[in-house]
Amino acid sequence: MQKMMQDRARELLSSGKVDRVLGWIEGDFVYDVTPHVFRENDIDQLIYHSFASQNLSKYLVGETKKDGVIAVFLRPCDSYSFVQLLKEHRFDREKVYAIAIPCLGKVDAEDLRAMGIRGITGVTDGKERIILHTLYGDVEKEKSEVIAERCRKCRGVHAPYFDERLGEELTKEPLTDRFEMVEKLEKMTAEERFAFWQDELSRCIRCNACRNVCPACTCEKCVFDNAASGIENKAPASSFEEQNFHIIRAFHVAGRCTDCGQCSRVCPQGIPLHLLNRKFIKDINSCYGEYRAGADLEEKAPLNRFDVDDCEPGDVVGKGE
Repeated sequence: MQKMMQDRARELLSSGKVDRVLGWIEGDFVYDVTPHVFRENDIDQLIYHSFASQNLSKYLVGETKKDGVIAVFLRPCDSYSFVQLLKEHRFDREKVYAIAIPCLGKVDAEDLRAMGIRGITGVTDGKERIILHTLYGDVEKEKSEVIAERCRKCRGVHAPYFDERLGEELTKEPLTDRFEMVEKLEKMTAEERFAFWQDELSRCIRCNACRNVCPACTCEKCVFDNAASGIENKAPASSFEEQNFHIIRAFHVAGRCTDCGQCSRVCPQGIPLHLLNRKFIKDINSCYGEYRAGADLEEKAPLNRFDVDDCEPGDVVGKGE
């Protein structure tokens, strides 16, 4: 797949159809992958393997403010964010050439370290198995054993929107129910849930990584950048502040979150921030019917429309949910 992507990128660049290409590049380590804008002179450095985890869609907000057309490689989950941003008029569609690519699930270095796999120097991907090359020898694993939680529960199997597709469309279904942990939290008492989130959010260092990586967080002026708000970018001075930041952010992306899981992926404290968003997704589905942010360019989000049959807040609140 990587070679196919490099070849297609070269064709698009040499033909003049696009001026640059947005993809992934390795850093100092094989698992140190970062988004990168490629030109013809460095396209051979474009990579695509199990550590290419970043959602590229948000970068289009800034890139389309520049001259020329940019091609972007979109995994199925990324393409939902792409559509959602397009619906919100956050980038210039005429300046983007979207290429859909398949995804077999991604792995995170931190998860692998927790399994005792260290010193990773390379990776060989397969549909069902993955070989991690390390300083201490090769480690072969079933893909299902090591892929990230967000990938085990990903619903983004089919890209909803693109200009062209590379590779075969996959038909693999999610391995587990993505609302499993949300339902466990719902069964807790209010006091138990509060204690759970108090413990998780108390570790927040307000690095803003979750906000900065989130495709739904694209406001040019964020409330958390407002010096007059009292909660500007700084370490929380109280438990109220640390809760306030994440609760406000969760409300902000409600109905717009595509459940890409990037917020939890980048959190240096390991806070399961995606669970807040999944709770909103579950409640929206329960109140207004099944809805997927970014699945359709025309459909309005449930929170952006009104129907006389809409449920009341009490239909959810007060049920221990």
